[in-house]
Amino acid sequence: MTRDILVPLASGTIFGAGLTVGGMTDPARVRGFLDLFGDWDPTLAFVMGGAVLVMAMAWIVQRSMLRPIFAEGFSLPDRNDLTPRLIGGSALFGVGWGIAGLCPGPGFAALAIEPVSAAIFVVALVAGMVLVRLFEGNV
Repeated sequence: MTRDILVPLASGTIFGAGLTVGGMTDPARVRGFLDLFGDWDPTLAFVMGGAVLVMAMAWIVQRSMLRPIFAEGFSLPDRNDLTPRLIGGSALFGVGWGIAGLCPGPGFAALAIEPVSAAIFVVALVAGMVLVRLFEGNV
């Protein structure tokens, strides 16, 4: 295997392991975090806080780098990337996340723990992606 495959594979594996260890593959835990006036579970806040700290360190390191280690250049978002389509998609993502208790990363990681229920989520996720491509003509 080449570096083009190994780096994303290692990154995805570490990401999935972190989601699993943090309990984010458990839809009940995610819904518990969103239940502010019931039996609130703060676990997700700690997981997000840890992710924000890691990302803050990554931004600091990135400023001192001339180019990425595994790419030709940096591809960083700016305000022009903030479109109504992105905002609408983000809102739809949040609603789906609240209903299902899973988002794509934890959904795929959950395939290793609860394959049947996670597979239903992943099939619906892929079907939604295909439908968007069909309606936009990008298939």
